[in-house]
This record gives sequence, structure tokens and C-alpha cells, in this order.
Amino acid sequence: MVTQCGIPPGESFTYVLETKNQFGTFWIHGHTRHQEADGFYTPLIIHSRKQPVIVYDEELHMTFEDWYTGEFYVRQAYIDSLDDARTLTPYYSKALINGYDGNKTAPITFVPGKRYRLRIICMSINNWFKFRIPGHKMTVIEADGVESMPLEVDGLSMGPGQRYSVIVTAHKSDKFNYIYNVTSYSRFITKEEGLRPIVYTGLIKYKDDAPTKTIPVVSDNQLVWPEEAQLQAYDKQPRLPVDRQIELTVNRFTDVYNVPYSALGSSLYKSVLVPTLYTALSMGNLANNSSVYGPQTNAYVLKHLDVVEIVINNPAIEDHTFHFHGHNVQVIETGPFGNSSTIDREPVPRILSGPWPMWRDTVQVRAFEFIRVRFRADNPGVWFLHCHLAVHMYNGLAVVLIEAPDVLQQRQSVPEKMVEMCKRQGIHTQGNGAGNQGFDLSGLPPAVYPPS
Repeated sequence: MVTQCGIPPGESFTYVLETKNQFGTFWIHGHTRHQEADGFYTPLIIHSRKQPVIVYDEELHMTFEDWYTGEFYVRQAYIDSLDDARTLTPYYSKALINGYDGNKTAPITFVPGKRYRLRIICMSINNWFKFRIPGHKMTVIEADGVESMPLEVDGLSMGPGQRYSVIVTAHKSDKFNYIYNVTSYSRFITKEEGLRPIVYTGLIKYKDDAPTKTIPVVSDNQLVWPEEAQLQAYDKQPRLPVDRQIELTVNRFTDVYNVPYSALGSSLYKSVLVPTLYTALSMGNLANNSSVYGPQTNAYVLKHLDVVEIVINNPAIEDHTFHFHGHNVQVIETGPFGNSSTIDREPVPRILSGPWPMWRDTVQVRAFEFIRVRFRADNPGVWFLHCHLAVHMYNGLAVVLIEAPDVLQQRQSVPEKMVEMCKRQGIHTQGNGAGNQGFDLSGLPPAVYPPS
């Protein structure tokens, strides 16, 4: 529990979102008992009242999902039982495109000469998706709800939780129809011809009876894909000067039963007995001490208005996407980290952002790479920073940012309805992570630390 107790079965809770200064492509999903891994999510589009980066004629939406035959906890128990957790048959996923089984998705209709905005949401749980429309160029104008300077690309590579808007201009002739490609893959799953990765296709329809144009196959490394640090923010904000740096390294290990885990902080993230936001609001001056939240939370206390630089290192064979609650972050730099000789990919270059780094809320940190991001701590609250792969979040790959708890206590209190919702479930709403006072954390389950 980070910001609230879960909504009890049979009850309802109304969220009121302030969208005055926010617009873009988002999605909503549950964060209790990994319900998002079983389909508890939906797109959320907030339209801007101002003119877009590139004016377009029509807007289309596309969603990519991985879909499994068993519920999350059944699948997870199976994974935990394996000697090699990369062999997931029979639970390897298929893909849904716009809610339909892969190749059964309805055609996308283009009118010759029209300019389309495609809002694309990767509502995936574990898989990456690559998207292309061979024979057409795409121009990126938005990532994760933030407008970008236009960038022409051949396709998109999207990790779980990421979103893009691209402009695609239809050809002037309706002589041919075209095929789009969606590839679903995951680096931590053993490859199997025709299944892992799996390629889905759909129709870009210009005219009902038009033939489909044959486009020569081109390898991915000959195409242009948007890199995290390559995009530039449309608002042209320069790099923020740094007040504090936090360095986090993915620490992958297995327990005595050979179950794989990954830690981002000093221990595996585990939920404590009091929502961490409520601890920050109820502990007075002690809220500035990370110890009161419990070692299971991997809490970092941030000073109000400090510019915080976070470096995430990934010296492991698995790719990750990390999602920042409460903030967009400037993507400053990406590059190689650790020994990548064990993966089937060319060494990656170091990429430093241009003068106006892109702001995003979900960033890829691929195998044997690092990322450097920055943000200003101007949003007092308690914010989860976690891997967006359900299997990794389940195993504790997360930390919590406690932002300006002194300012938070002056500005915010817990609504009585939320307090009552916790009480009906027997959950404490005050005190440290264990519901006690001071540094008495008795009652918390033991923290799980990686082997030294």
C-alpha cells in the first residue's frame, strides 16, 4: 500500500482528476493484487484545447496487450516452480490489438491524402511491442502525455506502460492497401520459432477491392526507431541543474528455492501495514526520516524543490520499463552498463539528450544499459517508482519517493472517506510502516535483502 487502502469488494470510490494543465495519451489500471495483469485497465485520452504540434485531419487509437490463459497468481506460482523461469509454456501470452485477438483486428481505414494522428498505448504486462506500417513514415509528436518536437521514424518499440502519438500521412492514391506489423516479444522468455517472438498483421485499407502492396522486408537495425534520449521536448525546457543524485542498480538474484527476484533498492519492495502516504502525513518531523516507513519500502526522502537526478543501472539480461508516479522526468542520457556479451544484440552507444530533454513518465532500461533522468521535487506526496513488468513488480522491483513530507503535512490530509475505507478492512491509518509510533517497527514481516 503506497497511497491508499484498496477499494473493498462491493464498494465504490470516486476519483476526481484535475486536468486543467494536463492532456495527452494515458491509461488507467488497478494496482492492488496485480489486477492490471488480469485485464483491469482502460485507455484515458485527454484532449488539449490548443493547436497540436502538427495539425491532423483525424485521430485513431491503437492498444497493444499481452493476453494469458491463466490468472496472474496461477501463472506466477507456475513460474516460481520452474528450474528455468524463462520457459513459460503453457502460459506464454498471445497479443490483443485494439482488444481483439491479434490478426482478427478490424482494418484501419485511410482516406488518400489525409493526415492521421495515431495514439498508441502499450497496455502490456510483460511483453514489448514493435509497430510498423511498411510503406509509410511516422512522425512522433507525443510520448507519455508530453508533446515532443517532431521526429520521423520507421516504427515504434514500446515497453509496458509506454504511449506515443504519431502522425501518418496517407498516400495520395488508393491504388493499394498496405499491411501493418505488430511484433510481441520479451527478452526474458526463451525464443521459439513462430511463437516467441510472434508477429501479427493487420490491414491499412484504402479501398475495399484494392490489392495489397508488397513491401520488401527490411531488418530492424536498418530502420529508425525513437530512442529514449533522442526525443526533444516541445516546450524547450533546458536540462535541470542537479541538487541530489540517487543511483539505483537492478540486483537480480535467486532464493534458496531458485525463485528469481530483482531488487532496485536495498531490499525487495513489500507492502507494509500502513499506506506510506498516511505515515508521511501522521509522523510529524519523523516523516523526514526514511526509517519510519520500514525497510521493505525502499524509501527515499526528497527535499522540496530539489532537482533530483536518478540513475538506474541494469546489469542483467532482462529489459525493464520503469514508471514514475507523480512526475514526468527529463531523459538526460542512456548508454551501456555491464557485460552485454551474453545477449543477441549489438552493443548500444551512449546517447546524451539534446538541449531540450524529453519529459516522460515511463522509461525503458534495456538489458545491460543505464538511464539518467531528472525532475524537480515540486509535487509533495508519496510516489511509487516501479518496474512496469507485472512479474518484476510482484517480486519487489520498486522504491518509494517520499517527497517533501513537511510541506505535504501543511497542504494535505486524508479524507475521512478514505480513513473509513481502511478501518473497515482493519488497516491502520496512522503511525510508522507497522502502525506503531517512533521507530518501533515490530509486527512488520522481515525485509528480504539480496545476498551480499
